[in-house]
Amino acid sequence: MEQKQENRRFETKAQMLVYFMKGSVRFFVFSVVYTLVVTLLDMVNPRIISFTVDSVISNKPSSLPPFIMNWLNSFGGTEYLKSHMGVIALTVITVALLRALFRYLWRLYNAKGAETVVETARNEVFHHLLYLPSSWHSSHHTGDIIQRCTSDVETIKMFLSEQLGSLFRIIPTLILAFVFMGRIHVKLMLVALVFLPLIVGYSLFFHKRIGSAFRKADEEEGKLSAIAQENLTGVRVVRAFGKEMYERNRFEEKNRTYTALWIHLMRLLASFWCSMDLLSGAQILLITSLGAVYAVHGELTAGEFIAFLAYNTMMIWPVRMLGRIIANLSKAGVAIDRLREIMNGEPEQDAPDAVEPDMSGDISFEHVNYVFENGTAEVLHDVSFTVKAGTTVGILGGTGSGKSTLMYLLDRIYPLNETDGTITIGGVDIQKIKASYLRSHIGMVLQEPYLFSRSLEENIRIASRSSDLREVREAAGIAALDETIEHFEDGYDTFVGERGVTLSGGQKQRTAIAQMLIRKPPIMVFDDSLSAVDAETDAKIRAALQENTGDATVFLIAHRITTLMHADQIIVMDRGVVAERGNHQELMELGGIYRKIFDLQMAGREVD
Repeated sequence: MEQKQENRRFETKAQMLVYFMKGSVRFFVFSVVYTLVVTLLDMVNPRIISFTVDSVISNKPSSLPPFIMNWLNSFGGTEYLKSHMGVIALTVITVALLRALFRYLWRLYNAKGAETVVETARNEVFHHLLYLPSSWHSSHHTGDIIQRCTSDVETIKMFLSEQLGSLFRIIPTLILAFVFMGRIHVKLMLVALVFLPLIVGYSLFFHKRIGSAFRKADEEEGKLSAIAQENLTGVRVVRAFGKEMYERNRFEEKNRTYTALWIHLMRLLASFWCSMDLLSGAQILLITSLGAVYAVHGELTAGEFIAFLAYNTMMIWPVRMLGRIIANLSKAGVAIDRLREIMNGEPEQDAPDAVEPDMSGDISFEHVNYVFENGTAEVLHDVSFTVKAGTTVGILGGTGSGKSTLMYLLDRIYPLNETDGTITIGGVDIQKIKASYLRSHIGMVLQEPYLFSRSLEENIRIASRSSDLREVREAAGIAALDETIEHFEDGYDTFVGERGVTLSGGQKQRTAIAQMLIRKPPIMVFDDSLSAVDAETDAKIRAALQENTGDATVFLIAHRITTLMHADQIIVMDRGVVAERGNHQELMELGGIYRKIFDLQMAGREVD
């Protein structure tokens, strides 16, 4: 059974981030535990070195906790260690190896957590995109959507794994470093502490500027991706009109803008990091100078001075990393907002009491009106007609008369407001029918069909995965495609390329017809889907359809009178209204629009 997208909203960035982290929390918990162990081990070796220099070599009183000294005294104390310095070296190596092991585990589980977040985020965003209405997709560039699903997700991953993950190491490291530094020399610790608010404040100063610059660069990257995607998809059109230089200049201009934005962002980041390095260097210089003075005056021992410098160096990395986190928080925030815009998009929803009725009943359009979103002129106005079940209805009309819109409304690709009329199938309002059920029972073949980068057989079977080759050949035969395929070297295994680029327009249309016929839906819509085939093939396909559509209700939208003239009912659309209705003979006798188009076409003239 098809899974529907839940209608949830994420009011804050944190809400969406927590949602994406489902399934990865355990990895991050293990990562935090291991990084805390690494942090504790980081504090051990400076204490060992300080103890060795002061107590083992210089015979000064030990500053180690009493329980550790009691344990050492049971082995002979400092005298034993003085004659067995290898024990100290082995201890330092053991601590270093343990630190390396837990650091590996920290990195491993951090990476697992981050990659799981990426997998979840991409799956959720892609799933949500599938259920967003066509109006949403029409207002967003495909290239920009792809960029959000790739680049923005990677930005979030880097923030989680490299920055936010490190935060759980930074805070304990800072606390422990300051505690150990305070135990050694309080005044020197306070000097080191003064630089912390300076670095954090400076980072916050750049936070907003970096975020604004990254948003502009990120949006521009989406536009650049959209141009590349459009040109690669429509490369034959570009070449056909000799627009290579125009498109190249257009791409290069957008690329220059994008590059300039990134250079501006890099300048901000370079200024930020250079200033951070300057502050960090000044802090190390000041601590080293003051520490040397205190050591000369006897306020610090040599071992304590060495340990203090080690802890100060440990502290510098977290402080600088804290600045990086604040700076990268801007980029991650922009990326999360861009994904949140997708996830907060309103998906298509069925009515709570949606049903799955019999789809073989009469189809009625009752006083249907339609205006495109942000549009002013009506596309359809007070359209009413009924199509008897199992009959064929032809729809004729000029460009923009609303022919295709009728079918998009029937399939609920376009939404129909309650005040704009009703469309019923077997007396049931389509708004009360489950969308997936409705669409699975309506087969649509468009004038410009979309084929996937797969074989011909896979494209035909795409809507009916359980169909075998015999059924595929049967559908292809009705669509007058079987003989054509037999002339291909690889037959039904022929790879059609992106959007069916290796096939002619007529071959693509016939493949789409076979793709729809293999489903055997009770309602079939042919939206000018024979426009790219010659008149002889058109007649052959129509004859085959008439014999093989069975009890299906068939909609034929076409510009050729010959395609429609044998339909049970013909509807003539003109500027969004039903101008004429009847069978071929009745419309000919009426002498209106239909008769004029018939006379023009029979005289060999081309009309829209």
